[in-house]
Amino acid sequence: MNKVVTRWAPSPTGVPHIGGIRTALFNFLFAKNQKGKFLLRIEDTDRKRLVPESLEKIKESLQLLGLKWDAYHVQSERLSVYEKYLKQLKQKGAIYEDEGAWRFKVAKGKKIAWQDGVHGNVQFASDVIEDFIIMKSDNFPTYHFANIVDDTEMKVTHVLRGDEWLSSTPKHLMLYEALGWKPPIFVHLPIIVGADHKKLSKREGAKSVVDYLDDGYLPEAIINFLALLGWSPKSNQEIFSLSELIYEFSLDRINKNSPIFNLDKLNWFNGQWIRRTGEDDLASLIKKHNPAYSLDQIQKLIPLTRDRIKTLKDFDDMVSFFITPLSPLKAKVSKETTEKLARKLENITLWNNQTIKQTIEETAEEQKIDRIDTIASVRNIVCGREVTPPLYESLEILGRSETIKRLNEYLKNQK
Repeated sequence: MNKVVTRWAPSPTGVPHIGGIRTALFNFLFAKNQKGKFLLRIEDTDRKRLVPESLEKIKESLQLLGLKWDAYHVQSERLSVYEKYLKQLKQKGAIYEDEGAWRFKVAKGKKIAWQDGVHGNVQFASDVIEDFIIMKSDNFPTYHFANIVDDTEMKVTHVLRGDEWLSSTPKHLMLYEALGWKPPIFVHLPIIVGADHKKLSKREGAKSVVDYLDDGYLPEAIINFLALLGWSPKSNQEIFSLSELIYEFSLDRINKNSPIFNLDKLNWFNGQWIRRTGEDDLASLIKKHNPAYSLDQIQKLIPLTRDRIKTLKDFDDMVSFFITPLSPLKAKVSKETTEKLARKLENITLWNNQTIKQTIEETAEEQKIDRIDTIASVRNIVCGREVTPPLYESLEILGRSETIKRLNEYLKNQK
């Protein structure tokens, strides 16, 4: 059996969004699972829609996720190859000229069938397919022609692509037959849809890998999330590294139904991978997204935040009160109680989370007020928000003088 070869063949007409990257990932995983090759092929024959800067974004998207290609091709550099096979089709009388372009003659009354890797037996009637252009008047091949020539020359064995190409497959099979070539195995992947079960929109999550990484998502989380959009492992395991996915991946576990993009699930995966990242590495990653903090500050705060943040950008939102005092929220206890608490905290001999906890709880008991209200009051005043990392540990890091300063400034403004 020939070595498995897959390819991802994006068009450089814009930055690839998450759906295209899922297709690249599945091609990569299957090739590597089979000890085969994964190719990156740039399909740039539609010159009118070309966006030159998107070429680097395509490469960057794969590189950032660690999806290394084994060979790289650009279709616009292969025009002589397509011309060679165009001549063969001319000689066979399989095509004809039409206003400077060349059309393929579609034989009527035929059933075109293939065994799809996901959908099983698929059939189309040739009667519903018009003669189609394979070479444009600008001497660039269409997607249909360049695609089958390249897949054959590059010895591609399996074509994993989105369901939107299902209706193009009969045209490709006719071209394979006309040239006397054996077609690859086709595996059409159900498209990712939004919560409304419609094609994924940018609002629903159809952003680029670069966008997601800029938003504070980890490459490991993106890969883990995308792999489970349309593919199911044999077990109930949910957390997979890239190497584990390579080991587990198989075509027979790709689902027929369109997977739903769920941002909450992506956030969950990202939280899981944040917690699996070593503290030094995590501190460096957080630093990139939050340059205002020193590495020393970040390392002190990681133990308080890593179980609570969903993205690397959440770090700043959760700990900004350490750096810049926020406007205090109203205390749930009286001014008198707050004053007594401030004095007690000021007189703590050893400032640590245990003594802070003990002092706050003792004050609540002495004043015969609710302990929860007392804790909430300190949080509201000192942190300026109702949700924070663990309060006692936060106050220990913030320090005695800053804590007392914020309590006193709040008290000055109370009547």
